[in-house]
Amino acid sequence: MSSEPVTPGEPVASSEPITPNEPATPSELVKCVVWDLDDTVWDGVLSEGTGVELRPGVREVIDALDQRGILQSIVSKNDEKAALTELERLGIRDYFLVPHVSWQPKSELVRSIAGRLNIGVDTLMFIDDSEFERAEVEFALPQVRCVDAAEASGLLARPELSRPVTAEGRGRRAMYVQAEQRGEYEKSFAGPQIEFLRSLRMRLTVAVATPEDLERAAELTERTHQLNTTGLTFSKAELRDLMDRDDQTLLVARLEDRFGTYGTIGLTLVGRSQSEWRIRLFLMSCRVMGRNVGGAILRYLAQAADAGQVSLTADFLPTEVNKPMYTVYRLAGFKKTPVEGPAQVLRLTPGLKHGYPDYLELSLPESFE
Repeated sequence: MSSEPVTPGEPVASSEPITPNEPATPSELVKCVVWDLDDTVWDGVLSEGTGVELRPGVREVIDALDQRGILQSIVSKNDEKAALTELERLGIRDYFLVPHVSWQPKSELVRSIAGRLNIGVDTLMFIDDSEFERAEVEFALPQVRCVDAAEASGLLARPELSRPVTAEGRGRRAMYVQAEQRGEYEKSFAGPQIEFLRSLRMRLTVAVATPEDLERAAELTERTHQLNTTGLTFSKAELRDLMDRDDQTLLVARLEDRFGTYGTIGLTLVGRSQSEWRIRLFLMSCRVMGRNVGGAILRYLAQAADAGQVSLTADFLPTEVNKPMYTVYRLAGFKKTPVEGPAQVLRLTPGLKHGYPDYLELSLPESFE
């Protein structure tokens, strides 16, 4: 394994979602529920000074969504200090990431939350008791699901919010808090980007998937659209069937650094024959963009294919939002082939040196067997 430094080649993560063109309709699954406060999370209007209390059943819904790994935030027209103090008093402040409490139009605040969390606006659900506020958000952001607060008690039964409770899901909010800490650290870091990456002390683990990985792996295929090379989705049962086939290998990737774990952040499905390995699906969480994690995984596959004396190819099906993954492939040395079909077929140029970034500590499987 080479420790030759490699200049980061992946698109750098930013505070905005990686969406060249925002989708026009809501995503099938909701990643974040954005709550209003007055007469939504609590009964009453805070600014009237008469005292407020949680609406019946709201705490249970908020906790259940958190257990499912669905993020939550706040958009409210209120005094910020008073609103956050009230959330603390009610014991639910920690559930809400990047709360936006101000007098700006709520559509602007909702969009800002998507940017801060680095997710698409189409993955948000907005809950408010005010028909006017819902209409304002719906008009400006038709991709956002807008729900009347009167329907909050039935949220857990909605299919777009249905998730199994997993260890990964229960820890998702903490991962986003760590991401905020990383972001603040990066802003304060005075040195070059490469030194910042070295200072994170990152460890990338790539492993052949086990049955314990399948719940999270299936969730990744359903949740990850922006950084998904083909858009394929698989159920837990389908992934289990693939694992039982000798000609298919499912790899999972995990990342941790000085701030904590990112969890399972990557999934790669490789179809294998005697002469060719074909990457059928390659996806990553947007949380690791700019870390060159995708490039490192492709370098590992290139080395493994070389050792097995087979060619390495990849399917790529362009969508409105997955162009960054095509860039990852190109920077790793893949080029288009003349093969025609629903997906483009890319082939790794033979004879390339496969070095790894010196800022990544690696744990890689010796073989696929």
